[in-house]
Amino acid sequence: MGLDLRGLKKTLGGRVIIDELDLRVTNGEMVSLLGPSGCGKTTTLRMIAGFLEVDAGQILLAGRDVTNLGPDKRPSAMVFQNYALWPHMSAAKNVGYPLKIKGLSKVQINEKVEAALELVKLIHHKNSRPGQISGGEQQRVALARALVQEPDILLLDEPLSNLDAKLREKVREDIRELQRRLGITTVIVTHDQEEALSISDRVAVMSAGKIEQFSSPRDLYLRPATEYVANFIGSINRFEGELQDGEIAPGSGVTGIRPEDLLISMSPVEGSQPGVVELVIPRGHFFEVVVIRRDGKFRIFTSENIPVAGDNVHVKIKRALRYRNGKLIE
Repeated sequence: MGLDLRGLKKTLGGRVIIDELDLRVTNGEMVSLLGPSGCGKTTTLRMIAGFLEVDAGQILLAGRDVTNLGPDKRPSAMVFQNYALWPHMSAAKNVGYPLKIKGLSKVQINEKVEAALELVKLIHHKNSRPGQISGGEQQRVALARALVQEPDILLLDEPLSNLDAKLREKVREDIRELQRRLGITTVIVTHDQEEALSISDRVAVMSAGKIEQFSSPRDLYLRPATEYVANFIGSINRFEGELQDGEIAPGSGVTGIRPEDLLISMSPVEGSQPGVVELVIPRGHFFEVVVIRRDGKFRIFTSENIPVAGDNVHVKIKRALRYRNGKLIE
């Protein structure tokens, strides 16, 4: 069950968009395809949905080879970035449209539509048109339209990108809660790392048509397998050289240090090195402190021992990541 992508390839306009991509999503899992624009994540989703043919490779949905089947023959449903709602139809008619196409009776359609709208807490808007409800409510209508088809796999293409920040946070929590309650296998495309890390069981970080790393959000952040992932996920201090006796020394590797893995103090502590504060930036519940040491410039996230620009301080490296040829070294 779930989703299995095997050696997918896709070329568009003479450019390789997807290159030998493999991905296995287990039944009931929520997975994000995360990456910058042009990395191939939406192309991958559209191939899974059947809206785009594959040049090579296989797509198995719920254990069934659907590589050569159209969207209507696949056990999947997709929520589009722009929701794709009919503006002249009520929420109920939008949700029921796929069932009407399938030839279900009016009684069956009404029962399923009401159940789907109840599921997304929109039954009170069943007679409202898209233009009469908020963006978040439109998104939930689109979600209900996908769920009413009772798919084995739910596909979401940047579903929150049209919402403001506060509403985006609320709706993504709703989607995650609903996905867990239904236990439906879900693949979501996003360029927003906070969104991906907060709602996914696992995240596939993509670059140039390939998957750089496919791991839990925690593993992605704590043990990024490549320099690309380390730079893409969160913030990191990057140095050419290797960590020796608490300092960055010349060497053939690369050292990466998360800003929260640096300890700043006004007096020396074991393993610390002296430096001068260049800048202090408030970041809400913490401060970003930029310190110049003899071995480089360090960005530090801290909520205590807040200095001011020009202060002499001491900085200790608590944890570092080592890379050689772009790959993490144990």
